[in-house]
Amino acid sequence: MKTTKIEWTEATWNPSIGCSKVTAGCKNCYAEVMARRLQAIGTVGYEDGFEFKILPERLYQPVSVKKPTKFFVNSMSDLFHEKMPFDFLDRIFEVIASTPQHSYQILTKREHILHRYFSERVAPANVWLGVTVENEHTKHRIDTLRNIDASVRFVSIEPLIGNVGTLNLDGIHWVIVGGESGMSARPMNPEWAINIQKQCTEQKVAFFFKQWGTWGEDGIKRNKKKNGSILLGQEWKEEPMIESIAI
Repeated sequence: MKTTKIEWTEATWNPSIGCSKVTAGCKNCYAEVMARRLQAIGTVGYEDGFEFKILPERLYQPVSVKKPTKFFVNSMSDLFHEKMPFDFLDRIFEVIASTPQHSYQILTKREHILHRYFSERVAPANVWLGVTVENEHTKHRIDTLRNIDASVRFVSIEPLIGNVGTLNLDGIHWVIVGGESGMSARPMNPEWAINIQKQCTEQKVAFFFKQWGTWGEDGIKRNKKKNGSILLGQEWKEEPMIESIAI
């Protein structure tokens, strides 16, 4: 568990690590690259690289944190991976429910498992449930998410690698958009991001533009920090955009 540079959260908690690719958005997975690096330097837990594994020794880490914190759960995995035992998931959500001072942000590309899990369970009030969408072929995940009872339902459209077309954001509270980073990053067309921002405004959904990534608005490849996070001439990182979501 550690603080993070991810702009829309405050810390990460990884009670499991490792994953496997399911759609095109996984092609250049940042977590896989990081896991290989951690394996190379001998970091405990990453002896098997990016192979999925549960880490029971990390289960109670948030309990020791007294300051209210936004935790991104499983930045190095997918909490609803096919190999995740439901009984270990139950233990994770017991910890979440026992620490109401914190908020827990959970993203998955496996909406079918998310749906199956919560078809027989209730999400704790301090959980934000989300799905990742990368193009028009994966936006069906939003339809599954909207039918799960959660205090906050959010969509991460990152990496945005294709036009998502028309979005139905009914029941969605927050949308994150960002381009891809890394040496093999695929460019994000500015019109794709602008299209999403307009639909969020029209449907009264909070919008957060995270970054351009490796490819800038001008179509030039450079360090992502130099490309920044300006869309339509506006900085979309204002804290009120996040805090305005009712919990």
